Amino acid sequence: MYHFADASQLKPFSPAKLSALLSDLEKFRPKGRAVAAFDADGTLWNTDLGEAFFEYQIRKKLVPMPEDPWGHYNWMKREVSHTAAYVWLAQILKGVPLTRVREWAEASVASSELPVFREQEVIFRKLQELDVEIYIVTASITWAVEPGARRLGLRDGFVLGIETEVVDGLVTETPKGVVTYRQGKAEAILRKTGGVRPYFCAGNTEGDHWLLEAASHVQLVMSAAPEGTENFPSESKMLALAQERGWHWHRYL
Repeated sequence: MYHFADASQLKPFSPAKLSALLSDLEKFRPKGRAVAAFDADGTLWNTDLGEAFFEYQIRKKLVPMPEDPWGHYNWMKREVSHTAAYVWLAQILKGVPLTRVREWAEASVASSELPVFREQEVIFRKLQELDVEIYIVTASITWAVEPGARRLGLRDGFVLGIETEVVDGLVTETPKGVVTYRQGKAEAILRKTGGVRPYFCAGNTEGDHWLLEAASHVQLVMSAAPEGTENFPSESKMLALAQERGWHWHRYL
């Protein structure tokens, strides 16, 4: 399970850093249709909604699970692939009505305050003022992230995440569409927009590298993983890349 810094430890953007980013969002907004895309967990908020929803299902005993659910999930990431593990988090919902899954996901997010990064709320407002289409592209399952997106003012159709097919209203084990991880993130947003590149993208780990490369003008790398945790090495590499490329970046710790 991902580990995130305590909110009291987070160091906000400096006013100059935030102002420079907002200025670029306005300066580089293309004429006509404009698109922006964000990773979700660790980028928009200081938590992992996909894994939080998994923990909620375990705690509430909502679906059949292996004897050691977290052990099995981590084994899949380590011995099979991250892609397979992320898809499995949707597959365990097999046979459940999608309406119920969404009710569970909403209850999971509502069970505690969503720790949205303050700066991302400001960035969202700026993009909305600029009439930009905003998408969330996540390696978590779509249904787990939708409640967080709604809290930022996005409708469900603007979350691109991992899903399985839904047949007669019931979730199945069959993967659906592009797996939104690594290269799949860039592929998913371009499919959704009909080939229109986002002019701004934000992410935090190496899995977001391809999404950020898909941005035509403005990129932002976020980092809030404490040293010694799973995401710290990946975020550190992305921070180094951001500095090398001249992208916007921020380390919260």
